[in-house]
Order: sequence, then structure tokens, then C-alpha cells
Amino acid sequence: MSPVTLTLLVLLVAILAFLSNRIPLGVVAIGVSLALYFTGLLELDQALAGFGDPTVIFIASLFVVGEALDSTGVTAWAGQQVITRGGEDRRSLLVVIGVLVAVLTALISVNGAVAALLPVVVVVAARAGIAPSQMLIPLAFSAHAGSMLALTGTPVNIIVSEAAADAGARRFSFFEFALVGIPLLVGTLAIILLLGHRLLPERSPSSLPQDLGELAETLRTQYSIPAGGELVSSERGVSEVLVPPRSPLIGTHLFPGMATPSGDLVVLAVQRSGEELRDPRDELRAGDTLVLSGSWEKLQQHTVGDEVLVVDAPSVLRRGVPLGVGARRAIAILLGMVLLLATGIFPAAVAGLLAATAAVLSGVLTPHQAYRSVSWTTVVLVAGMIPLSTAFVVTGTADAVASVLLSVVGTGSAHVALLAVCVLTMVLSQLISNTATVLIVAPIATVVAVDLGVSVLPFLMALAVSGAASFLTPVATPANTMVLEPGGYRFGDYWKLGLPLLLLFLAVAVFYVPLVWRF
Repeated sequence: MSPVTLTLLVLLVAILAFLSNRIPLGVVAIGVSLALYFTGLLELDQALAGFGDPTVIFIASLFVVGEALDSTGVTAWAGQQVITRGGEDRRSLLVVIGVLVAVLTALISVNGAVAALLPVVVVVAARAGIAPSQMLIPLAFSAHAGSMLALTGTPVNIIVSEAAADAGARRFSFFEFALVGIPLLVGTLAIILLLGHRLLPERSPSSLPQDLGELAETLRTQYSIPAGGELVSSERGVSEVLVPPRSPLIGTHLFPGMATPSGDLVVLAVQRSGEELRDPRDELRAGDTLVLSGSWEKLQQHTVGDEVLVVDAPSVLRRGVPLGVGARRAIAILLGMVLLLATGIFPAAVAGLLAATAAVLSGVLTPHQAYRSVSWTTVVLVAGMIPLSTAFVVTGTADAVASVLLSVVGTGSAHVALLAVCVLTMVLSQLISNTATVLIVAPIATVVAVDLGVSVLPFLMALAVSGAASFLTPVATPANTMVLEPGGYRFGDYWKLGLPLLLLFLAVAVFYVPLVWRF
């Protein structure tokens, strides 16, 4: 079996594994790397090179920076701006939400921005008397458009930028993506405003995300905590905990107003089977619940052991406090990273690592938070699929596929060839990860451009645009999946609004991109 056939066979098996939804994405990606090694298509260092690739390191560092913004309440503050500025008019809310999620996406990724704003949008929709199903798909789709505003918007942008440099051209600059991102965002918002109300369902959700802003008052009511100062502020918070079996607290006496044995926290309430325990003589039993108050740091420190089980972790509750402790440092770190990326003083991976390190050294994040914030599925997916992209080049598979593609569309028009590449990308990215799709198609797009004797830049930028057009299914991206249950959506709800947006992205990729990045 020829190397080209083997490479295509590995690709086919990977696609089938992705589509099955039975094998974790990371396992599929690792399996691809191992298959390339065992079949002899790549040497061991080539098959595992993705795990040390600067692109992968940069992507991982961005998750840490995004966590710094999220955990310090920067994204909660941004969400408040939606409530205060959007009012209750549907169109105004859609524009404010769309612009906000797009800007956040450009800085902290699609998934991070959608996850941060999802509870806010549900609350805003409820207050305005609008079905969440009218707001949440627009949230996800606006985030996809926002991913094209800056280099950091999505791993796809980083991949195509590095592919351009590897092809002998140049990397795309940090804000260069905005040349296409702004028209895409404007067009996306226009289609959502014009067609969204008719193409999106009016449906009650099956489940709703937790409103962190209301949680403190819920605890106050449930535990009959007397009205007084704020339960949650930038400095202090509360945590609801459960006494587990074999806890050292069993048999001890804790009652409202008493300090915990460490002396760092105060007990606000104790309940057993929903009944208040206020007698100092009562002994704690397994299953009792307590509400503890203290500084965020002390709450985090004393709720990670075996004494209690946390109902809502302090780190989660803290996200609902706008501009909390460390917010200014997190913003300064973000601006510093953007400055380094925009000026190109250091490689992107170095700028990302500096920012991630600064978040830990400045106390914005603990090392544990930094490690936990990384989406290892995404990191392993990219790292595992990079070798397949390499195999497409070294085995001649990219040349073979490009030759077939050009034999079908001809060599007379670069626009037609670009259209074929974009359609291929859009079809695959509805079914498997758009990151994996771009890694597969990037070497093909490069060879097509070289064979046509034109610049690779328009082909790779159009590839990024096509990869962002993952609108037709709820499994196309994690962001699409996130809004499925809160919006009460069904599988077939996505393509109705997604198809006009996909056609917009296709038109921009094929006709507008070559006007900015000339063939």
C-alpha cells in the first residue's frame, strides 16, 4: 500500500472515529499520531512533534489567560454591561450581546466567551420576556464571527498563521484578522437581526445554567440568614458545604456565629434535613449542610480537604463578582500579552507563556487553577492532529489531493480553486472539529496555491474563515453544544439560521478575502 493511500486511510478512520462520538477526541488524536508511527509514515520524533509544537503551547497559555479574566470577575463585569446597556428591546440586546461576545472571543477564545456569557444571556432573556432560544444560538454564532477579529480568537487562526510562515510567506499579524473579521461580524449581526426571529424557535429550555448573581440570595433565603452586609463581595464570599461520612467534623459542635476550628471562617448557618440547627450542644452528623463565610482565599483553602464536600466551589461563586480581587492585574496581563503579540517582539508562544506565568506569579491564579483551566482535550486534539498535517506533506498526499482537486475545477481560475477548498473545509467542519479540519486542509490549500503560482495568503485566510463557519450542527463546535440544552434546541434548529451565515462566510472567503490578500 502506497504512503498516500495509507495516509488517506488514517484520515478516513479518524473521521469515522470523530463522527461516532463514542471515542474521546483526545484518544482519536493520539491514535492518529501512533498510527502514523506504526505504519512507518512518520519517524517517532515527527509523530510526536505536535506535543512540543509552539502552536500547541500558545493555545494552552491562552486558556490560562482566559481563566484569569473569568475567575477575577472581568467577564462578569462585561456581562453586567449587557444588562445595563441592552435594555429589554430584543434587537438592542442582540447587538450588545453579539458585540460583547465577539470582543471576548477575540481575546479568550470562542468556548471561553460563550461559557462565560451563557448564564448572563439566559438571565437577560428572562428579564426581557424573551425565550432563551431566541438568544443563545445568536450568542454562539456571533462568537464564531468574533473569532476572526484577532489572532487569539481561535486555534485555527494560529494554525493558518504558522502554515503561512512554513510555506515561505509570512505570518498574519495580530490584528490583521480584523480586516475580514469586522465585515463578518457586521454581516452576522445583520442576518441575525433580519432573520433570527423567524428562523429560531420559541421554545422553553430543558435546563438552565446557574445564575451566580442570584445564588447568594438563594442561600440567604434557604438558610434563613439574617439580612445584613453583602454575603458576596470582591473581598469575601460564602460557600455551601456538606459534611461527608468519616469527616473529622462529625461529632464536633458548630453553630451559627461560631468560627470554624481553623479560626479563618465563620459559620453562618447549619441545617439537618432542611431543619435549622442553632443549639450549641448539637453535634454535627454526616449529611449536615453548612454555609461558611470568609475571604475567598481562605474559603478556597479550607474547602478542598476531606472535612467537607463543596456544593458550589468558591472559585465558581467568585466568578459572579464583577471586577473582583485581581481583576486589574488580569486586565494588565491581557493588555501586555496583546501588546507583545501586536508588536511581534517575541514569538506568540513566548508571549502566551509570559502572560500565563505572570497570572500565577502575581497571585491572580494558583498553579492548580492554571493547570485546571487548560482544555486538555483541545490541546491534545491539536497536538495529535499536527502530525497528520505533516504526513500530508512528507508523503505527497497533499500534492495528490491538490492535483485531483485542480483536475476537477481546472487551473484557469484561482477563485474557483479557492471555492473548492472552502467548500471542502466547510463540509468537514460541520462533522468534525474545525481545528482538526484546518490542520488537514491547510497543506492541501498550500499546494493548490503553489501549483497555481499564486500567494498562499488568500488561501490560508479563506481557510480560517471557512473553518469559523461551523453553523449547521450542534456538534460542529463545543460552543454550539453548550447552548443546546439551555436553549431547548433540537438538532435541526441550527441549520436554519446557520445556512445563511455559512453562505455569507463562503462569499467573504471566496470574493472578499482575495481583494485584501491578493493572489
